[in-house]
Amino acid sequence: MRRAVSILVILATAAGASLLAARQAGATRPQPSAVTRLVQRPAPVELAIIVNKSNPNDNLSFSELREYFLAERNNWSSGGGKVRVVMLEPGEPEREAVLHLIYDMSEKDFNSYFLGKKFRGEIQEEPRLRSSTPDMIKTISNLPGAIGYVRADEIDASVKVLRVDGLAPGDAGYRIRQ
Repeated sequence: MRRAVSILVILATAAGASLLAARQAGATRPQPSAVTRLVQRPAPVELAIIVNKSNPNDNLSFSELREYFLAERNNWSSGGGKVRVVMLEPGEPEREAVLHLIYDMSEKDFNSYFLGKKFRGEIQEEPRLRSSTPDMIKTISNLPGAIGYVRADEIDASVKVLRVDGLAPGDAGYRIRQ
């Protein structure tokens, strides 16, 4: 047993010494090939902005969408009632994408923003949180005025997908892509 440990120590020392010598000689780590880099990166996922089917809107400009999500507009301009934003819980990749793409905020900035709005009495409720895509879809399908997001490949017929700047998920130039 002692001999095996000694052999392992000698091998580890030799490997460390050769790595150190290579670094001192200016050798660099091999870079992954273009093919390897492509394989490692997942394809972009498009997020669909979804609303309750009773919502009369079919299209929003990106700036309108952002105003609704930021609670700067509390009622739908087309008479769709009170806006109720629904978000996935922190840590979900879709939420991270929405924070980056729509809010242009970090999680910390998002929390501070809504805490400030609530403290100043500018809003009565913060975005509602849901733990999964099925919960998000169910909430939006049952809550008039609700707006949220899901991966475009997870949409079902119980909700309506809004166009953003006239574009739907899958269209060239669609902006809500993670």
